[in-house]
Amino acid sequence: MCYNLVQMSWKSFRVSALAALMAICVCGCAMVSDSISDFFPEEEHVDAQVVAQWWDGPRIRSGISLIIQVGTPASPAVTMNVLVDQKGEITVPLLLQEPVACDGLTLDALKKKLIKEYSRYYRQPQVSVTFAPYDGRGVSPWGTVTVLGEVVSPGHVNIPSTMDLPVTKVLQMAGGLKPYADRSRICVTRCDRDGKQHKTYVDLKEIGKDGRPDKDMLLRAGDVVWVPETWY
Repeated sequence: MCYNLVQMSWKSFRVSALAALMAICVCGCAMVSDSISDFFPEEEHVDAQVVAQWWDGPRIRSGISLIIQVGTPASPAVTMNVLVDQKGEITVPLLLQEPVACDGLTLDALKKKLIKEYSRYYRQPQVSVTFAPYDGRGVSPWGTVTVLGEVVSPGHVNIPSTMDLPVTKVLQMAGGLKPYADRSRICVTRCDRDGKQHKTYVDLKEIGKDGRPDKDMLLRAGDVVWVPETWY
């Protein structure tokens, strides 16, 4: 009889332990799933105006330097190097008395705006606007990519003027991967023109071991690169 009681107690203990283990696994998976979804919600939409800036080419932002040339058919052009201030405005010396708001504009949009402003002072003003040579430091007019997760230096990475920034290069610019980074499931989240998010997974092992540089995804302004932690 004592043997039967001990056997029943042991069976009860095993059932309870198994139930507890399953509960921990379910809760743990739910917590992990919730933490990942916090970064990448499946159906989240982003402001369409913000997405348009990623898709329609480089935009003028605070901290960017511009080269502006202004002249008329009767006078030579004057060249000015101006910096967009923290308010997103520029002040053109000698020619305009008030700052010109330009944050978020394309070069062509700012050119048209300046022509309109200069028409108050000159007949048939001729204006050109270009970005100053970019050396990779400061603010890039071509936008940034956000790198998060198991990298040494998470944060924003500037896109070069060549627009050539694949996943492998952006990870290198973020200081490289940490020891427990999952190299086979790097997630790139991108928004389409309607603001809907899409995810693409990049496998560094496939790129390197199998010699598949075509699998190295080319990044675009506004992309978010998430490097998860490996579970083994």
